Amino acid sequence: MSTPDEVTAVIPAMRRLLYVAAFLVFLAGLVLFVFPLRTAEWFAWTVDPPMTAVFLGAAYWSAAGLEIAGARSMSWDSAKLAVWPVFIFTTLTLGVTLLHLDRFHLSSNNGTLAQVAAWAWLAIYALVPVAMLVISLIQIRSLGPSRRSIEAGRPVLPRGLRLFMAVIAGFLLIYGVALLAVPTFAAAWWPWSLSELTARAIGAWLVGLGWSAAQGQFSNDLRAIRPVALTSVSFVILQALALLRYGDELTWPSAPAIGYVIVLLAIGVAGGWALLLARSPVARVGIR
Repeated sequence: MSTPDEVTAVIPAMRRLLYVAAFLVFLAGLVLFVFPLRTAEWFAWTVDPPMTAVFLGAAYWSAAGLEIAGARSMSWDSAKLAVWPVFIFTTLTLGVTLLHLDRFHLSSNNGTLAQVAAWAWLAIYALVPVAMLVISLIQIRSLGPSRRSIEAGRPVLPRGLRLFMAVIAGFLLIYGVALLAVPTFAAAWWPWSLSELTARAIGAWLVGLGWSAAQGQFSNDLRAIRPVALTSVSFVILQALALLRYGDELTWPSAPAIGYVIVLLAIGVAGGWALLLARSPVARVGIR
């Protein structure tokens, strides 16, 4: 584990970008999670059914927590666990947006708020991935060769947790890619109805979450995984609230609905386990 003089601070530009990104995803989550029936008037595109809106809203809000944690991180070791999943997600979402641009509220046929939201969405997803990539390269260059070799230290998570996270990451990545590549086919295994756009939008989130889980298991600092662990727990809590509100839209008691709940529980267990380890005395004193 890194000693104090080996810690590389997060550069100011990266902190600012993560704070801005957190504010933007908070706004998106606010509309989707709190007002799922008003997306035709207030959001960049009409999200239907409401369960899809609250699912996406919960994902955005949990991501806001990850980005704030990354911005507040004392070191790049911790912040990068927020940066790369956000970069992957925003890049994929840009692709999904361009592929389904006709579904967005860009024309004058839509209300003013919906048009503003749609054009803002397009601008954000065009700019954020580029900005994040450029600033990340500047951040990495600030490490220096010796620090890069330190970062390559062995993972410290227990083998059981690493295996558990690997299984979760593998499932989320594979299914997320399927939703992106063959949305009509893959959506047949989702517990509620999805359009091609909503299937791909959810697929982008699953790939981002899967990437986060895959990256977290290789961390060589117990404290660095805390943002990912907190995000996993908050994601599950918010999705549980979404189920309480619109759970009747799921095809109970089908295999996809049961599988959905099982995966949520698995993510919650993995996040809770990692969070307990990150708060342990061993993590606080920096002993491997």
